[in-house]
Amino acid sequence: MARGFLLGLFTAALLGAAGTYVFVVSGALPANADSPPPAFERWAARTSLRASISREAPKGDNPVALSDASLGQGVRLYAQNCMVCHGASDGKASKIAVGLYQEAPQLAKDGVEDDPDGKIFWKIKHGIRMTGMPSFSKTLQDDEIWKLTLFLKHMDALSPGAKKAWQKAGAADK
Repeated sequence: MARGFLLGLFTAALLGAAGTYVFVVSGALPANADSPPPAFERWAARTSLRASISREAPKGDNPVALSDASLGQGVRLYAQNCMVCHGASDGKASKIAVGLYQEAPQLAKDGVEDDPDGKIFWKIKHGIRMTGMPSFSKTLQDDEIWKLTLFLKHMDALSPGAKKAWQKAGAADK
């Protein structure tokens, strides 16, 4: 009896794997960036991302002190590396951002001010697979990523000097 049950389980697993393989190689799984992903793909991506961040993101406060200088450096880094996808101070998406799959949040209106510092840092440093969010681990130093994190955490309540730099950065892009 147990032998028949195990054989049935093995057969079901084999048929499931074969069906998945045929589904993928036949092109039935959408690969184009302008179609909605299947529910399983959305669930798997969200679940894996949450678990990875929970396990790997730095805990505690940002090691970069809040100052006009560090916020200004964060604005500059954002303008150079993030604005093309995540938008300028006006919250409008660029032509590149409009065509991205998945849609990049426009951070001037869909900010991350409530996210823990470590979560923001982790996303910038490691990127997010299959979303267009690149990893900056090879192009930015950790202190630069922390400065970006500082700017993103405070972009809704910037000091006058940092706010002027933020608005100027967006105007230069137009």
